[in-house]
Amino acid sequence: MVKAPEMKVEPPGPRAKKIVDVDTEYLATSTKAFPLVVAKAKGTVVWDVDGNRYLDFASGVAVLNVGHSHPQVIKAITEQAKRFTHFAGTDFYYDGQSRLSERLCRMALGPSKKKVFLSNSGAESIEAAMKLARYSTERKQFISFIGAFHGRTFGALSLTASKKVHHERYFPEVPGVTIIPFGHCYRCPYKLEYPKCGVWCAKIIEELYFDTFLPAEEVAAVFMEPIQGEGGYIVPPKEFPQIISKMCKRNGILFVDDEVQAGIGRTGKMWAMEHYGVVPDIMCSAKSLGSGVPIAATIFRRELDWSKKGAHSNTYGGNALACAAALATLDIVQEEKLVSAAEKKGKHLRQRLMELQDKYEIIGDVRGLGLMLATEFVKDRRTKEPAVKERDQIEELAFKRGLLLLGCGRSAIRYIPPLTTSIEQIDAGVEILDASIGDVVKGRA
Repeated sequence: MVKAPEMKVEPPGPRAKKIVDVDTEYLATSTKAFPLVVAKAKGTVVWDVDGNRYLDFASGVAVLNVGHSHPQVIKAITEQAKRFTHFAGTDFYYDGQSRLSERLCRMALGPSKKKVFLSNSGAESIEAAMKLARYSTERKQFISFIGAFHGRTFGALSLTASKKVHHERYFPEVPGVTIIPFGHCYRCPYKLEYPKCGVWCAKIIEELYFDTFLPAEEVAAVFMEPIQGEGGYIVPPKEFPQIISKMCKRNGILFVDDEVQAGIGRTGKMWAMEHYGVVPDIMCSAKSLGSGVPIAATIFRRELDWSKKGAHSNTYGGNALACAAALATLDIVQEEKLVSAAEKKGKHLRQRLMELQDKYEIIGDVRGLGLMLATEFVKDRRTKEPAVKERDQIEELAFKRGLLLLGCGRSAIRYIPPLTTSIEQIDAGVEILDASIGDVVKGRA
């Protein structure tokens, strides 16, 4: 067992305090959780301007699968910047964009030939998928799920249902979206028990919704995260996406796989939907694809493409620097065998988290795949009442001890260190987590 390093976090010094004050005054809708002012980062370790050191189990919200400042990514960006930084990729050609497009299409799930639309963020990749689905099917409606997070732009927001703050004051959103319960077995919205339920949460769409108020022939696409991210790292039963995928095929509906947070090896598979054996019609990727340089991809069956030039486009999609970073990232994932590393290290981290669950009644559930894991905190395991305040206290204490964590759902904490993180670093992080939970349970927070 590796002893957790002593990482006392001092109060912000003069320089850090000034930055915090300026940020608070001038940066719109700042959602900073802690007064961390980053000075540098390498691998899984982050240093602040006051000299404090942290283990990063947040990875920039699952962006840094290959770790902070990977030398191959830095080299690729630097070499590209020396040649040129930008040329409108929708109007001109360049090698990096062509190579990345081919690589992503060959990587995508399914045997059919693919095309890709490159953009800048997960939300943009979803927007492109929405427009493509409507354009190619000439249908107008969509299906999404409670707990889903697909982005904050108006189209993506209309599919999102993880927190009410995302929607307040924005009504009306894009019409034609039906949101139904997800396959959330720990908190089944139908109060059923898996597997005796027969996965009713998936079958209800065809057996009830299509027969009462949502004509199947008017639905363009179903949008699904293989593991819900902001909604709480919810892993549905294996049959859930399988049943819905088959339903889509029977009714001519496109199945859109949102891999923005779960993709690029995070779950122990290159694409998280591989765990279910489902082949989507459209895939959306972003976050870790560019290792911190904004890039996203909407990958789809070739026959779905827009038939007219200009039906959808952008300026920065496939930016030269971003393509260089993405190609380097994919090389690193392959060369360092990070997909299998995520599976192996994820099993170790899951086991450590389950040990904490055995130790602390406040942990109601441990879930996830690969290195996309979460613990849900509850006041009572029988009633499953969310322990929101306690979750927040645990995060804060972990930060003060030198561990960076992010919450998700109502009362869960997610654990998403870089896939390059060592077993020793994982153990050190768990020791900090253990001490932080212990203090909260004992009322010392």
